Amino acid sequence: MADQSSETIHASTVAIDDRAVLIRGRSGSGKSDLALRLIDRGATLVSDDYTLVARHDGLLVASAPSTIAGKMEVRGIGIVTMPAVDGVPVALSVCLDETVPRMPDPRMRWIMGISVREIALDPFEASTPLKVELALRQDTEA
Repeated sequence: MADQSSETIHASTVAIDDRAVLIRGRSGSGKSDLALRLIDRGATLVSDDYTLVARHDGLLVASAPSTIAGKMEVRGIGIVTMPAVDGVPVALSVCLDETVPRMPDPRMRWIMGISVREIALDPFEASTPLKVELALRQDTEA
């Protein structure tokens, strides 16, 4: 099945082990900061601030809009060029705008008719990049 549709969502996205992590939140909530810390740990930029998502063969796939591909806004420095990947299947959505529950119930977010696991995290805790990686690992161990 070919691409059925696409839309642009307000999220920074990185790829970890060929799986995309959508980092969602309002402007100034820490999306790019968390993405940068994940990149420092080995992730690769997909898109900063806005992500193009498309349904392809039953998967939700993330890419950067062409106008910002390979670019990232680093607060206090400006726009920087970074290595980036394109067309990465989405495996996790991280929401930065919510209170983080101590023991969360599993939850899913529906994006373009496709269910994506979602977690809420505080973007500025030192352990947040590790928590993102642990959440991805849980998906592969389930």
